Amino acid sequence: MSNTKALPLLEPAAATPCCPPLTERPFTTEEAETAARMFKALGDPVRLRLFSAVASHEGGEACVCDISDVGVSQPTVSHHQKKLKDAGLLTSERRGTWVCYRVEPSVLAAMGKLLTIAPAAA
Repeated sequence: MSNTKALPLLEPAAATPCCPPLTERPFTTEEAETAARMFKALGDPVRLRLFSAVASHEGGEACVCDISDVGVSQPTVSHHQKKLKDAGLLTSERRGTWVCYRVEPSVLAAMGKLLTIAPAAA
């Protein structure tokens, strides 16, 4: 009997962006702080590799044992995963002795919308 459960997926189209597209208008202070937290978390090569490993893993979810081979020690991997979680880019679920990570789809969609070019006013 398995005690694992799938994490719910959010439809990317339903994502509420943290901020408007960069070309739409200047950010407010709050919008800039929110976007900077996400991009700062991804600004480290190890964190970007970990984030990519989770995002590209089958089902968009990976246990720590599946993604820890990024050239740093396990405590360092845990540190970087915590930074990604704190920035809201990953969610995690403990399953027995393992922790499984999932890319937060709504945040990923919101980041994508942030980097799109706003349609020209007609």
